[in-house]
Amino acid sequence: MRKLVRFLVVTVLVAGAWTVSTSSAQGNADAAAFQKAFLAGQLTWDQVVQEAKKEGSVDWFYWGGDTNLNTWVDTVVATALQLQGITLKSHRIPDTSQAVDLVLADQRSGRGIGQGSVDAIWINGENFRTLAEQNLLFGSFADKLPNSKYFYLDPSSSDSSVNLADFGYPTKLREVPWSGAQYTCYVDTARLPVAQAPKTFADLESWLMQHPGRFTYSRPPNYIGNTFVEEVLYAHNPDGAAPFQKSASDFTPAEYAKLVQPGFDYLRRIEPFLLGGGGKAGDRGSPVYPENDRANNALFTNGEVDMVCQFGIYSAAINTENGTFPQSVQNVVFPKGLMIKNKNFIGIPSNAPHPAAALVLANILSGPDNQISKLQTIGYSLGVDPTLLTTAEQQQIQKVAPSLEGISYQDLADNTAPDTNSSLVNINQTIWVNYIAQHSDKPFAQIVQEAFANNK
Repeated sequence: MRKLVRFLVVTVLVAGAWTVSTSSAQGNADAAAFQKAFLAGQLTWDQVVQEAKKEGSVDWFYWGGDTNLNTWVDTVVATALQLQGITLKSHRIPDTSQAVDLVLADQRSGRGIGQGSVDAIWINGENFRTLAEQNLLFGSFADKLPNSKYFYLDPSSSDSSVNLADFGYPTKLREVPWSGAQYTCYVDTARLPVAQAPKTFADLESWLMQHPGRFTYSRPPNYIGNTFVEEVLYAHNPDGAAPFQKSASDFTPAEYAKLVQPGFDYLRRIEPFLLGGGGKAGDRGSPVYPENDRANNALFTNGEVDMVCQFGIYSAAINTENGTFPQSVQNVVFPKGLMIKNKNFIGIPSNAPHPAAALVLANILSGPDNQISKLQTIGYSLGVDPTLLTTAEQQQIQKVAPSLEGISYQDLADNTAPDTNSSLVNINQTIWVNYIAQHSDKPFAQIVQEAFANNK
């Protein structure tokens, strides 16, 4: 690394283009010089790769709850990095917030640039916002990767919005997309024919009253449970998703309470008819809220529920093909017009111990070959924008993509909704815990007011 810094200093003396100043930088001086030079566009990609080889390894923290994903990472990603002279150190965590907490802990203990524990995180939503607001991100790197050409990143183009905003929060190119997702529901048609499956939340309530116990949703703050709640909130106000694109600072607690109470009242109303509920109005029983999608899928495969909702448009096809689900499982459009779609990203903390290797990892994950491999092997949707790929690559995508099992890409496009603004996510979680899980008897407005107070 010191050789690189000396090279950069010589370059400055000769060309007068920029100055390396590390005396005032918190943390490792070499890492600070690399960060400054890269973000200023004064390094070639070959120089980045050479620096990554010197660093030798990269610590990637990501949700490790998918065996197929883990296998793909251990083979495809690790091999691609090894060819660049970099060893992948995978840190599989049950919740992204654990990696964010580690970055925050490093910062509190005085570990500055180049001295942290986390190089890269699979991240989005409120977790990204947390690091951004604490100024703990590496900087605007996404457009400086060689594979950035596969993303729409022009702020003046509507095609770029999904890449430049994360749960309504501007990315400012401080993270790069690596996968896509849309909230999708599937049914076992042997138990629930598609024609009888709910299409709206009003349908769901009617169906549950006739078939109590045959559905439930994941428990917030699990992100899948959060998404179900967000879609309910969208459905129960006349402006749909639009108000929820605003920041929490745009609402008073009283205004927000008025906006969301119809949705939360709906969640209370259907609770007796969820799995474990009493089965009739007013009899809450002991509703079962599975902790995550795996637990909910287990209920589904065991025949305890007839419909499951989660992120993953190809989940039905993949689980049918591998024998986890019966052949009678297929996707349905639910809730009509409100199927939340987003992208998830790779972020690099400002105190990453191996920043060059983290950039190489982000670029490898953005490569068309690896994106297509990820789609084919584990059914994770593309993070790159397909229309920016070659014709041959687009044909390959069509060839390897799993089936949508009962719906079409047009169905998905016609029923897309945006994520809730990240500043509202924790507020909604807190309201759900108090009003639904704990069945607080406090006035709803007071619950919301306390949720706003705790969000600061």
